[in-house]
Amino acid sequence: MKSDIRVCANWETTHDRPVYALGDRCPECDGPTENSAPAPFSPEDPYGEYRRRVRRRASE
Repeated sequence: MKSDIRVCANWETTHDRPVYALGDRCPECDGPTENSAPAPFSPEDPYGEYRRRVRRRASE
């Protein structure tokens, strides 16, 4: 799921704090923005196998 809230891609070097926006450009420095939400999961999920196993057992 893609978040509508975006953060300035250069905020660490340009701003004192994160600058959030809804558009593709930062409202303060006119720099690019990026998705502010982290990925919902990691492909290297160390517990994914166990979680899926529990779900399968619960659905049986």
